Amino acid sequence: MGDGFPFPLVPASLTPRVRSGATGFTWEQWPAEARLLLGMVAIWSLAGLVILSSASWWVAEREMGDAAFYLKRQAIWMLASWILLWLSIRTQLRRWLRLAAPAVLIGGLLIAATLVAGSTVNGASRWLVVGPVQIQPSELIKPFIVLQGASLFAHWNRIGNDQKLVWLGIFSVILVLILRQPNLSTAALTGLLLWLMALAAGLPLLGLLATAAAGGVTGVVSILMNNYQRLRVVSFLDPWQDAQGDGYQLVQSLLAIGSGGVLGEGFGLSTQKLQYLPIQSTDFIFAVFAEEFGYVGSVVMLLFLLLFGFVGLRIALGCRSNQLRLVAIGATTLLVGQSILNIAVASGSMPTTGLPLPMISYGGNSLLASLLTAGLLIRCSLESAGLNQPSGRRRRQAPNQAAGALTHHAPIG
Repeated sequence: MGDGFPFPLVPASLTPRVRSGATGFTWEQWPAEARLLLGMVAIWSLAGLVILSSASWWVAEREMGDAAFYLKRQAIWMLASWILLWLSIRTQLRRWLRLAAPAVLIGGLLIAATLVAGSTVNGASRWLVVGPVQIQPSELIKPFIVLQGASLFAHWNRIGNDQKLVWLGIFSVILVLILRQPNLSTAALTGLLLWLMALAAGLPLLGLLATAAAGGVTGVVSILMNNYQRLRVVSFLDPWQDAQGDGYQLVQSLLAIGSGGVLGEGFGLSTQKLQYLPIQSTDFIFAVFAEEFGYVGSVVMLLFLLLFGFVGLRIALGCRSNQLRLVAIGATTLLVGQSILNIAVASGSMPTTGLPLPMISYGGNSLLASLLTAGLLIRCSLESAGLNQPSGRRRRQAPNQAAGALTHHAPIG
């Protein structure tokens, strides 16, 4: 198995089978977890538009002459993202898994292109400008990292060492390219995501510990080599020491959160978003939310994320194959983990990073990636419920099919 095509080969018995082009079942047949998850994603998306409308109107009015400028653009991206979510639910997971390998390679090339021809904002080259659209490859690649990581780690003991080294090398190169943009936060999130998926797959603990140590060293080197990252770490430790300089952003975020009190100032009544809090529509949008909805609103948001994570892990535990289980774990970790990291940054629990709050922060690339990830998680729930096959085959597997599958392999790439 280790020779020839470098993409991991997947036993056909472990690859979900569904009727081509459709789910093959009705809404009434959906499991409770899938219905709940879809409802929560809808609530998350709509709440994101409401929060963004308040966080962005002042800047939009002042800079664009239209208070609803960012909201209108976000609504268009939201519509496109929900179409993508619908497509991910309707499409068999096996097809997404086959698409993962070339998507990761193309994404890696696009990330490399940002270092040569990327648009630079705040000292970081993370975007490619294509006409009126800005593409951020490091965001768009995240769902496919989940898919390819699941393909690799689920069959770790059945593939050759050459294939393992090839994909570990590809993942490492992508992480280094993201660091070179520089984008330490996304690189750290992506590396942690792959590490947790490998841990869930049962890879040797010694190797995982060595990988974690190497990742930590790489992060420290990146901080030492990039002055702005080093200043962020220093200002995080004591932002009040230079409240008008390097610590300004975090100080204003903390003032916004503290001003919210128990019940908040009320929707639309945040004062910190009025020329005080920078990046209030993207990285620090949680601070605006906390000021307007207070401690109670913040706790509700955290409980919502906790429930979403619980449902996602429940889906993972109910999956019938390791591959489906790892996709569910990766998708849940990506959505909930990135949200927690964003909130931690806004509340001063972590150094300032450039991670958006999924489905809430302004940005089409983040929306597309987040809703595709959510759609894959819902698809895992549907297929783990046994609704991915025609009714006559849902509850039975031919004994010889599982035995013969070990000699028949379908390439992921």
